[in-house]
Amino acid sequence: MQESTPLITNDAVVLGILMVILALVFGTASSKKVFWQKFYRVVPTVLLCYFLPSILNTLGIISGQSSNLYQVASRYLLPASLVLLTLSIDFKSILKLGPKALIMFLAGTFGIILGGPLAVLTVSVFDPSVVGGAGPDEVWRGLATIAGSWIGGGANQTAMLKTFGASPELFSQMIAVDVVMANLWLAFLLYWAANPGRIDKIFKADSSSIIELQKKVEAYRGSIMKIPNMTDTLLVLGVGFGITGFSHWLADFIAPWIGTNYPELEKYSLDSAFFWIVVIATTGGLILSFTKARNLEGVGASRLGSVLLYVLIATVGMQMDLFAILDNPTLFVVGGLWMVFHIVIMLIVAYFIKAPFFFVAVGSQANVGGAASAPIVASAFNPSLAPVGVLLAVFGYAAGTYGAYLCGLLLQLVSNL
Repeated sequence: MQESTPLITNDAVVLGILMVILALVFGTASSKKVFWQKFYRVVPTVLLCYFLPSILNTLGIISGQSSNLYQVASRYLLPASLVLLTLSIDFKSILKLGPKALIMFLAGTFGIILGGPLAVLTVSVFDPSVVGGAGPDEVWRGLATIAGSWIGGGANQTAMLKTFGASPELFSQMIAVDVVMANLWLAFLLYWAANPGRIDKIFKADSSSIIELQKKVEAYRGSIMKIPNMTDTLLVLGVGFGITGFSHWLADFIAPWIGTNYPELEKYSLDSAFFWIVVIATTGGLILSFTKARNLEGVGASRLGSVLLYVLIATVGMQMDLFAILDNPTLFVVGGLWMVFHIVIMLIVAYFIKAPFFFVAVGSQANVGGAASAPIVASAFNPSLAPVGVLLAVFGYAAGTYGAYLCGLLLQLVSNL
């Protein structure tokens, strides 16, 4: 479906609208009025920050596709946010979270590899067109690109497009399925992140290591807290955006050099500038957490990092078109079932190893959403946990092409049965 021109095309106006939405959400969330207190017991603030921009996009008031705000937020604000959120992190405590985080990430990868073929087999019983098409228009070729996106990211998706050769028309339909299903799942995770205790109770999960990490970060924050002045705030922003700039500078050298000299490393996404920006920014924040720079937490480093992250959440929300499902319902049924299989496999593994829902949510999003949204989900549980999402997302970039290629072969196999 051809995109229509949105009512508002000026990004300055769109940014103003998004900031007003964020201000209204947090303003009402802090209200003492009974209505708002009851409302936010049911609807998490982070979900509204994501969902309200998606409504404006769906209604054609603004457009995520024609706006550059997501590009700016993901390339500039996200790295700075990661730096500021990792400044005060206790890296040793993150390592003490144990192997369950990695196990759940791998379970998520396994769920996507198997989920696609299972979804195709299921839907083809009712609609044989799912295994139809000829040449570049064979449906499985397009579905393989979704696997690349959901296990790794955009670079892995492009790799699968080149590998399996889906037609441009088919690929555009798959992008719609990818975006809608991934964003619906993100919305669900943001909702449950506000109250993971109920699921943890069912799984009999031990979340003590996560709680201990949160308490240590919050205790440290409380011990150094002071009212910031302008110098303090500029120091915080200088560190965040300074390392972001440094990350871009290095990435502009590293990514093209690897792409030219070691093209075989493309399958690891090591020729992706965004990959290096995220890795270098996170590494910079972690290194500074071992220095006196971590005292910047006392003047609001993580608070400003969270502000930048919420701006990103709003720009992610404006990518969502709630009516896109009407374009090709069958493909969305496949995408929906695919996501369900992914979730079910993760929940089964989590139940048997008694993993907290935090690991389920972040492990899934590290696959499906990557470095842009995994820290969003992690911080929805607690801002101090954002680095866990980033670290797992890096695994996703590395595993993306291998897992997606295997999934593509399985999709081809079941389509030819």
